[in-house]
Amino acid sequence: MTRTQTQEPAQRTGWVGWIYFAGVVLLIGAAIDIFYGIMAIIGPNTAYFVGPNGRAASFNVAAWGWWSLIVGIALIVAAACLLTGKTWARVLVVIIVAINAVSHLMSLPAQPWWAIIMVALDVLVIYAVTVHGRELRS
Repeated sequence: MTRTQTQEPAQRTGWVGWIYFAGVVLLIGAAIDIFYGIMAIIGPNTAYFVGPNGRAASFNVAAWGWWSLIVGIALIVAAACLLTGKTWARVLVVIIVAINAVSHLMSLPAQPWWAIIMVALDVLVIYAVTVHGRELRS
């Protein structure tokens, strides 16, 4: 299909910059997740927590570290794909960032402020990519 003079090119807005911002936030979040994952894998494998009723619960730190490492690598891939502007890349970003947000929500009892900050950034990334992601292609 050739472009005629009656068709106007898609207009770019300032939201394209927000999509680049989303890509940078993804890379920073990926670096932090990978760092936390490596620390958890190298460190002790089991942690014990005592609840308010006096019962102890064990937590496999190494398994959480591997999960964090995998999500971090997936975030790097998603950030690289996002800059292509393709629809499938935006869908991939939304899925992986949603998984990252849920992962950080699970760490809410251990790191409440960090979890809230990361979930807020993940929501901002999802908003920027879903609302104005199409502008990156043009």
